[in-house]
Amino acid sequence: MASSDPLIAAATDWAIVFIFGVVYLGMFLGGLPRLRLDRSGVALLGAIAVIAVSGMDVVQAAEAVDLPTILLLFAFMVISAQMRLGGFYAAVTRRVGELPLPDPALLAALIAVAAVLSAVFSNDVVCLAMTPIVARLCLRRGTNPLPFLLGLACAANIGSAATLIGNPQNMLIGSVLQLDFAAYARAAIVPVLISLVLLWGWLVCVPHAGVDPLPPSNRRSEDPPFNPWQTAKGLAVAGVLMGLFLFHDGPHEVWALVGAALLLLSRRLASAEFMKLIDWPLLILFMGLFVVNHAFEQTGLSAGAVAWMAERGVQLTDPGPMLVVGVGLSNLVSNVPAVMLLLPHLQGAPQSGVLLALVTTFAGNLLLVGSIANLIVADLARQQGILIDWKRHAIVGIPVTLLSLGVIWIWLRAVT
Repeated sequence: MASSDPLIAAATDWAIVFIFGVVYLGMFLGGLPRLRLDRSGVALLGAIAVIAVSGMDVVQAAEAVDLPTILLLFAFMVISAQMRLGGFYAAVTRRVGELPLPDPALLAALIAVAAVLSAVFSNDVVCLAMTPIVARLCLRRGTNPLPFLLGLACAANIGSAATLIGNPQNMLIGSVLQLDFAAYARAAIVPVLISLVLLWGWLVCVPHAGVDPLPPSNRRSEDPPFNPWQTAKGLAVAGVLMGLFLFHDGPHEVWALVGAALLLLSRRLASAEFMKLIDWPLLILFMGLFVVNHAFEQTGLSAGAVAWMAERGVQLTDPGPMLVVGVGLSNLVSNVPAVMLLLPHLQGAPQSGVLLALVTTFAGNLLLVGSIANLIVADLARQQGILIDWKRHAIVGIPVTLLSLGVIWIWLRAVT
């Protein structure tokens, strides 16, 4: 609750600004120096701090959280857990990897599979499941694994932009701006497909350094065995939800929760197994940032900054500024926090929402730290004795990102 004393109100606002700055410094650094806090921990403590400083009560804090986004994200985490526990991702990856194809064709097949799966089941989960198998397949074939692993990471990011459920930031954008699921997919599919082709072409044409052998920390396969029944259940629920999202308006988060509940009703898979695969830190990150951002918006500084830009002819909803700001913020504080910062200024501009989803997702390929999917691939590759450092990633990530952003720009000019 705001104080009637101007001095106290000003001091409160500046305290909130300080907390906001510390939280987003944590987003940039991945934590805070000398403290064992990751991004989720920083966001949680930041939310607690602004509640204490601003006088916001718990009801107001709860209202600051976009509950439909949280519920939709949770439900699809359960569905993705079902597919992983059923061995679906591992089985598909092995089946593709065993095809008698030359390396360029095999790379194209893996890129396509990663992109399609990421559009439905989330890019982070797909990278988590596919990376060890892709690495082992390449090592067995005597093939350089770098283009395949880098292609997996980039394709997962690009493919996830095709739908409003492919990654967390798209879920947030779709929920807050009330975007039509089918209309978004129609708008996004062309730049996504062209960007995937450009990714494949770059990986095939550019020479890659050899693999520096590392002592493997874990070559043992932990892939769950393929279970046709559990996989069929997950695919059936995912298929029904995709049909509902594409052809019916309605409470997507409620439908997704019902689908997740049906999967949890299992005689073979314990609910505790599902809960272990839920990304609880990501949910905490979302909720903490919702509260911190809400408190910062109440200071009026963000609205003032946008108005100042507008007075100078820079409209955040225009393609050029959105492209620059979206890419810059996504690589400074990561794409989810970047989207949270920008969304309040895009209300009533659905076309800007489509652009924001594409730009912030494609921007995740620019640097190794640009998306969690990249870091997952690098970490799991290291466990297989394969080094993917920022230099190796940059050889692919930077040009592919610039090419894909160019595709977005040309696409915008063609459709407007």
